[in-house]
Amino acid sequence: MTQIHPTAVVDPAARLHESVVVGPYTIVGPHVEIGAGTTIGPHCVIEGHTTIGRDNRIWQFCSLGSDPQDKKYAGEPTRLEIGDGNTFREFCTVSTGTVQDEGVTCIGDDNWIMAYVHVAHDCRIGSHTIMANVTTLAGHVRVGDWAILGGLTGVHQFSRVGAHAMAGFASRIAQDVPPFVMVAGNPCEAHGFNQEGLKRRGFGPERILAVKQMYRALYRKGLTLEAARAEIEALRAEHPEAEADIAMMLDFLASAGRGIVR
Repeated sequence: MTQIHPTAVVDPAARLHESVVVGPYTIVGPHVEIGAGTTIGPHCVIEGHTTIGRDNRIWQFCSLGSDPQDKKYAGEPTRLEIGDGNTFREFCTVSTGTVQDEGVTCIGDDNWIMAYVHVAHDCRIGSHTIMANVTTLAGHVRVGDWAILGGLTGVHQFSRVGAHAMAGFASRIAQDVPPFVMVAGNPCEAHGFNQEGLKRRGFGPERILAVKQMYRALYRKGLTLEAARAEIEALRAEHPEAEADIAMMLDFLASAGRGIVR
């Protein structure tokens, strides 16, 4: 039997796996689906067209699936999709999408989302990310796998943070942060690449060397962005074992609509 506290209000139309736990005074709306093993603490509100996967832990006072904080929103049935194994600490807020984008806010698997984090409408968060306390993502932000955002970091709408990137405490991100790059400050500046994080994730010496050379091309040689991209392209012949890493970087740079932190 689903363990629903007697003070919780769960709409009869909501679909909860029998192993879901719902804490005191929590409210679950009619269009919500929650997978096996997920626990929801007290005083949470889960609403909207929201799907939550398996084994998530949602701490007290979270608000998931609320209407977008967008004045253009007119009540369209947009969605929030959350994967498996995520942690949402106290007072996190995550909105559904808008029809001006793809209509969905999406969060992947195994993300560690600390207290007071806000994920706005139409954001897409990958897997294995960490967002420290009071990180704020504006609308349409993209965050790649394994990215880490320090506490009090703010990300401008439509900006992207690449996979394995890292932002220091109280960073103001108003342009795209390429994969692997560490940034900090206001205005945000690059401060090396995430070498220690890559080691922890099993990157071998050759792949780390390729990432280092990509970083040097972008930030240490005084090259234009186009010249840096050409130099990174040439690394494919030198580092075949890093092909996927090089391709990810080139794809990211090719679609940097807001420019990159540089």
